[in-house]
Amino acid sequence: MSATHRSVAALALLLALLSPTAARADAAGGALLAQRWCAACHVIDGAGPATAVPQGPPSFRTAASHLNSDELRAFLTHPHGAMPDLALTRAEIGDLIAYIETLK
Repeated sequence: MSATHRSVAALALLLALLSPTAARADAAGGALLAQRWCAACHVIDGAGPATAVPQGPPSFRTAASHLNSDELRAFLTHPHGAMPDLALTRAEIGDLIAYIETLK
């Protein structure tokens, strides 16, 4: 392999490692996070809080149908409104987004 090919391959590897999807998100882990942290306020996969308010927080299916992964990531990175500050890690956010995207 020539030096140019090695440089291109190294650059491609570096870009892959730096991308937000470099580590595979775990939708099953995201489902557990959703049940633990979100189900008190949101309807998660058809099940939700006993005190769900009609104009309350959107269901996860609604979020999945209206927001893309970048919008979900931006929202979960900086929650606002009545959302508690969950201080999720990047991996947890990725897992939660992977789960939400299974609901489309």
